[in-house]
Amino acid sequence: MLNRYPLWKYIMLVLTFIFGLLYALPNIYGEDLAIQITGTRGATMSESTLLYIQKYLTQNNITSKSISLINGAILARFSSQDIQLRAHDVLLNVLGDNYVVALHLAPATPSWLAMIGAKPMKLGLDLRGGVHFLMEIDMNTVLSKLQEQTMNILLQELRDKNITYTSVHKNDDYGSYISFSDASIRDQALSWLISSHRDMEINRSGSYGISAHLLDNYLHEAHEYAVQQNIMILRNRVNQLGVSEPLVQRQGSSRIVVELPGLQDTARAKEIISATAMLEFRLVNNTVHQTTQAHSSILDNSEVKFTQKGQPVVLYKQVILTGNHITNATVSVDKYNQPQVNISLDNLGGTLMSQFTKNNIGNLIATLFVEYKNSGKKDTKNNPILVKQEEVINVATIQSHISNLFSITGINNIKEARHLSLLLRAGALIAPIKIVEECTIGPTLGMQNITQGLVACLWGLIASILFMVIWYRKFGLIATTALIANLVLIIGIMSLLPDATLTMPGIAGIVLTLAVAVDANVLIYERIKEELRNGRTVQQAIYQGYHGTFSSIVDANMTNLITAIILYEFGTGSIKGFAITTAIGIATSMFTAILGTRAIINLLYGGKFIKKLSI
Repeated sequence: MLNRYPLWKYIMLVLTFIFGLLYALPNIYGEDLAIQITGTRGATMSESTLLYIQKYLTQNNITSKSISLINGAILARFSSQDIQLRAHDVLLNVLGDNYVVALHLAPATPSWLAMIGAKPMKLGLDLRGGVHFLMEIDMNTVLSKLQEQTMNILLQELRDKNITYTSVHKNDDYGSYISFSDASIRDQALSWLISSHRDMEINRSGSYGISAHLLDNYLHEAHEYAVQQNIMILRNRVNQLGVSEPLVQRQGSSRIVVELPGLQDTARAKEIISATAMLEFRLVNNTVHQTTQAHSSILDNSEVKFTQKGQPVVLYKQVILTGNHITNATVSVDKYNQPQVNISLDNLGGTLMSQFTKNNIGNLIATLFVEYKNSGKKDTKNNPILVKQEEVINVATIQSHISNLFSITGINNIKEARHLSLLLRAGALIAPIKIVEECTIGPTLGMQNITQGLVACLWGLIASILFMVIWYRKFGLIATTALIANLVLIIGIMSLLPDATLTMPGIAGIVLTLAVAVDANVLIYERIKEELRNGRTVQQAIYQGYHGTFSSIVDANMTNLITAIILYEFGTGSIKGFAITTAIGIATSMFTAILGTRAIINLLYGGKFIKKLSI
C-alpha cells in the first residue's frame, strides 16, 4: 500500500528525536563559577582531600553551591565571582605546590543528564571569552644551539684522537670552521671527521682549515622536532592551568596558536605558557680560578656564568643533563628551613646522572637556570626580541653516588621554588617562544556573540517558517516541525561530539543550514503539486513527490557535504567550526526533510481516500 510506514520506522524516528533532545538540553542550563583542584604527579585526590578542602572553606566563611570529586579532580561551585576569588586565594595558600588550583567555568548540567553523558556544547573563544596567544618559535636560537653542540662534538672527537687545532669559530650559515697548523694535520682531521659524520658536509676551506655544515634535511628535521616538542610542552603547561577544552595547534612553519576559552586568570596563563625555563647540570672547572672574570681567557671547553649575587663560576660547556629528563618536581624545605625543589628523573636521566656522579665524587656540580625574557625591544618585523638570561642557582659537591632522585637548593623563596617546579613538571621548551599576538575576549563579549547568534538563528527560523506556512499551508506546518527537529538534532549531535567546538562561524553554519533546510521540502512539495496537476491521485502524487525527487536531493546535499569535508580538511580554527556545523546540518536536514516529513504525511494521509491536499 502506498504511503504507509511500518511501526518500527515511527519508533526509530521518535527515539532519534528524544535522543537528540536529551543531549541538546544541557545547553539551556549555562555555567557556574567554580574552582578546579587537581593533583600533580606527587599528589592524588581522594575523599579525605575533599573533606580537608571543605573544612578550610567553612573556617574562612566561604559557602559553596556544591563541592565534589569527579574524575580525579575536585570541583567547587560558587554563586558569585567575589566568593570564587576568595576561595581561590584561600585554597592556593593552604594546598601549596602539590595541587593545581585553577579558576574555572563548570557546566551547570543537572545530575540526571550528566549520568547519561549529556554535556553542553563546547564553546570557542569568541563565544565563551578567554585568551588567545599567537606564539613564534625563535628558530635562530634552535639552530644556533645545534651549531654549538655540533662544534663541541667535533672538537671533542679531535681531542680524543690527539689531533691538535689552532682555532675555531662559527660560520653565519650555522656551520663551523676549524683551522690547523699545517695541511697534513688538516687532512688527517678531515679524513676522520668525514668517516664518522654522514649527516654533515665537511670540506677543505682555506690553506689549513675545514668547514663543517649540517645537511639541509637534518636542519629541517631539527626545525620540525622543535615545533612538535614545543606544542607538546605547551599542552602540558595548559593542563597545569586546569583549563578545559584548550586549543594548541600549529600555524604555518614556526608559529603556534594557543586559545584558552573560559580562562579568568589570564596573567597567570601568560606567565606559565610563555616562560622558557630550562635547567642544565654542568661540572665546575676546578682548574680555573673561580674569580676569573667574563672577559678573561678561558679554555675552549669552558665558559663563565654568574650567580644571582654576581659571583663568577667557570663551567665546562659539556652539559651532563638537561631538564628534558625531569619527570616530576615538587617543593619542600631543607633542614635549614630553606626552600628546595625535589627532582625525579626518567630512566635515561637517572642512568646518565648515576654514571656521572659515580666517576666524579668530590667534584663540584652546578645547576644553571636558563630563561629567555622579553627585552622590551622589537625587531624590524615588529616582533619582540628575546634576551637569554643565565644564572647559576646552585653549586654543590658530589658527596655520593646519586641517580633518579635529588634536590636543588639555593632558591630565594617558596614562590620562586613553586614557579620553577611547575615549569619543570610541565617540561622545558625545546626553543624559546615569543608572543607576537595577544588578545583577550571577555565573557560579556562572548555572551553578546551568543545572543546575536541566537537572534540570527531565530529570525532565520521564523522567515523559513512563515514562507513555508504561507506558501504550502498544512504541508508547510509539517515542514516547520521537521525544521525544529532539525535544529534540536544539530545541537544534540554537536554536544555529543568530543572534538566539536561551537564558534561564531559555527553559528553561521547553523543559520545557513536552517535557511536552506527547507529546500528539500520545496522540491518535494512542488513535485507533488505538479503530479496533482497532471491528474494523479493524492496518494500517487505524494508517492511520486518523494520518490521522484530523492536522487536530486541526495545529489545536491552530497555536493554540499563534499565541500564541507574539504573545508574541514584544509581549513583551520573557525573555518573548521563552520565546516562541522554545516556537515552535521546537511545530514540532519536530509533525515528530517525526507524521513521526518514523510512519516508525518504518511500518518495523516497514508492509506486514506483524500480528494484534496492543503498544499
